[in-house]
Amino acid sequence: METKKYSSYEQIELELKILKLEKELSFQKMILNVNKVKEELSPQNIVGEVVGSYKSILSKTYGMILRNTIPILINWLSKKKRGN
Repeated sequence: METKKYSSYEQIELELKILKLEKELSFQKMILNVNKVKEELSPQNIVGEVVGSYKSILSKTYGMILRNTIPILINWLSKKKRGN
């Protein structure tokens, strides 16, 4: 990194103000990220994610079971009607 050269105290003070603002901005971003992580790790979100995952899995499984059992039930009922 190249050393900066200043020609006046005003330039130095301006640079210090800019650095201070950048530091504050970084600090606020870090606080925001920490709060987002806390929110994501809250019990409500964790339970919601787990339930959502199981709901998705169960809905796929339920659909597969229905696709396989409905034809069997239709066959069985049609045979039962005929007396076979």
